[in-house]
Amino acid sequence: MVRAGITALAVATLASGCAESTTGGGTAGGTAGGAGPKNVRPAPGQELRLNAPPARALDAYAQKLRRSYAARAATAERWGLTAPPLTAPPPPTRKPHLTTRKGFEVDDHEERGLPPVFTTIPTRDKIVFLTIDDGAEKDPAFLRMMSELKIPYTAFLSDYLVKEDYGYFRKMRDLGVVLNNHTLRHRYLPALSYERQKTEICGMQDVIKKRYGTRPTLFRPPYGNYNEDSLRAAKSCGVKHVPLWNEEVFADHWDYREWDRDIHPGDIVLSHFRGNDDGKGTMPDMVRRFMKLVTAKGYAVARLEDYL
Repeated sequence: MVRAGITALAVATLASGCAESTTGGGTAGGTAGGAGPKNVRPAPGQELRLNAPPARALDAYAQKLRRSYAARAATAERWGLTAPPLTAPPPPTRKPHLTTRKGFEVDDHEERGLPPVFTTIPTRDKIVFLTIDDGAEKDPAFLRMMSELKIPYTAFLSDYLVKEDYGYFRKMRDLGVVLNNHTLRHRYLPALSYERQKTEICGMQDVIKKRYGTRPTLFRPPYGNYNEDSLRAAKSCGVKHVPLWNEEVFADHWDYREWDRDIHPGDIVLSHFRGNDDGKGTMPDMVRRFMKLVTAKGYAVARLEDYL
């Protein structure tokens, strides 16, 4: 968008120069003999408007871009960011084919049609996806910040924490955030029987349906730990995908899964609903840490569900 705005401004400037030359008769003093209009530059602080209909439209578009960027920059500054978030490209019309990451499979994973487990979305675009787990911290400032900055994210909720204030996450849903499954009680699933895992996973499906109106299709196992029973249970109650993560961001630092300790196109980033009591900062502090690195590296934040 910024590049497009700069291009439009450049074209508008060229068009205005041509318009000046035409009205001035090609000389600095006007037409031959001194008759006719002269070229007059606008006084400092005044905007030069274009006259021809196509040029006026281009000029209006360029000014609209300037105003939009200025508003976004002001919002970013108000929330402690040095630059506004970059705009993600439109989501693909054909969704990428997702398979389980190598080494993350269970026996006969694909043959049994179990949900794929992945840490990255296949894409060449410089985008990442922010996901936030559990539901412990319920900070109203976080909701305002994400809404005003238009940063998309996906929530994975555990009922034992969410039930303290179902209304907070209803507001989140109303702002367009998709609420997904992180089990009822955040247990270590591989230690449980199939039936107990099914209770944890499918029970949370029922809670989200009852409280928020939809049954999730995304499930994230607590601690990222699962086994064959976990995926079988998840599939049995409507789960289609099991996104894990490639990086984790906190209020004061990042952790990385990959050896290069960097972000990559399509990476899924994990964070948690945490405040000063549980971490070293607030939810807005975490967002600032996240956006500072992402924007500096030229990445935009995209909506995970748009790629599934």
